Amino acid sequence: MPVKVVSDTPSREGELDEMWSFVHNKENQRGLWHAIDHASGKVLAYVLGNHTDNGFLKLKALLEPFGISKFYTDGWGAYERKLNPKQHQIGKANTQKIERKDLTLRTRIKRLARRTICFSKSETVHDVVIGLYINRYELGLSV
Repeated sequence: MPVKVVSDTPSREGELDEMWSFVHNKENQRGLWHAIDHASGKVLAYVLGNHTDNGFLKLKALLEPFGISKFYTDGWGAYERKLNPKQHQIGKANTQKIERKDLTLRTRIKRLARRTICFSKSETVHDVVIGLYINRYELGLSV
């Protein structure tokens, strides 16, 4: 269920991050891969799916039209394996905006909290709840 919104003036720099949560039990991980514009903090794209390199590759494909020349990440393995090292910078100094968005998501959607007993019982419901929230409150789309 990927969504892409074209920013008016992209900075050509993006912050990437991943979050994982669970459906039914801790063995069934789901991943949220998302990217924001480094200058404005606006969400550029997100992908909900398995917490694997495949999810990141889907996000990377959605970001191609933006022409991002610099990616800031936390150093998760998929980024190191799949991004050009010349375009990739690891560290906390340039990922503060996306980490703030992660905290807001974890606070408002209990399914994303790190320690919780709030499990979704269906992957579909899990993805729809998260997707609706992002579409409404991050992208400003009516749902």
